[in-house]
Amino acid sequence: MSESLPVRCPACRRSHRYTVPAYPCVCGAPVAAPLDPDRVPAPVGQRSWPEEWVTVRCGSCGTHGEWPHPELGCPCGTVLRIPVTGERAEAPAGKEPGRPAVPAVPIRTARDAVTAAVLYLRRLGHDGIRRADQRPTSGIGLAGRGVLAQLDPSARHATPRDVECLWLTAMTESAACLYFSLSGYTAEARARADALGVPLFVLDPSGAARPENAPAVALDADAS
Repeated sequence: MSESLPVRCPACRRSHRYTVPAYPCVCGAPVAAPLDPDRVPAPVGQRSWPEEWVTVRCGSCGTHGEWPHPELGCPCGTVLRIPVTGERAEAPAGKEPGRPAVPAVPIRTARDAVTAAVLYLRRLGHDGIRRADQRPTSGIGLAGRGVLAQLDPSARHATPRDVECLWLTAMTESAACLYFSLSGYTAEARARADALGVPLFVLDPSGAARPENAPAVALDADAS
């Protein structure tokens, strides 16, 4: 069971009960960041990439993973960052299912989409996912060892140019690549991705990554 903590918003003084979300480790066990009841939650001001994540050690297999830092949104508009115990926290051991669970985070914001993409990349075996050093022509770039991904959280369909730029960047970095979109792809983009062997995925509202072409189907089958 995930840990919960009483939280009071410092802006409006409203009381909340925060329950930390659990995410599936690559071994399949649920992992939740342990909360620190002795520290006071702080309002989130200017965001930075390192502060968006917390390192948690899975209590079942010992793997260290980067997970979204716990946050609580108050109806008054204040977003509170919930303190966790230490920078490298250890989650309690959980029940381990027979196969790794499919990561799924309901997508309501662009940040949720980034989380869903990172979880899927971890399911493929890629750890240490970070913002890509080279910003893509559109959307958000994510990078790990030997892999480059592009996420487009906008309402537009990805174009052939988007696919080609991702493929070229990956080629220069000798990395595999894949594309995530919330809204899908034009027919021309699909054809170009098929020709270049770029896996295309659509993130549905539940946070699941749905393969959209043959390279993506093959990649998803290897990860199952």
